[in-house]
Amino acid sequence: MMIIDWVSDICLLLGGILTLTGAVGLLRLPSFYTRMHAASVTESLAATLLIIGIILDTGFTLDSAKLMLLIFIMIIANPTITHALCRAAANGGTTPETEISAKEPK
Repeated sequence: MMIIDWVSDICLLLGGILTLTGAVGLLRLPSFYTRMHAASVTESLAATLLIIGIILDTGFTLDSAKLMLLIFIMIIANPTITHALCRAAANGGTTPETEISAKEPK
C-alpha cells in the first residue's frame, strides 16, 4: 500500500469515529445547547475528514475539485447554521438555565 492509501484510511477512520461521538453526544447530553455544541464541533471536522479521505482514495480529478468546494462551503456554513439555530432558540425563550432546572427532580 502507498502512503496516500494509509492517509486516506486514517482520515476515513477518524471521520467515522468523530461522527459516532457526535451521535452519542446528541443522544446523551442534557440540553439543547450542549447537543448543538456536540453536533456542530464533531460534524464540522468529521465531514471534512471523510471528504478528504474520499478525495485521497479516488485521486485528484474534477470530482475532487467539487469535493474541495464542498469542504469550503461546509466550513463556512456549519458554524453559521449552528449559530442561527442557537440564536432562534434563545429568542424563543430557551435558556440553558430553564432547560436544566426543568429536568431536575422536584
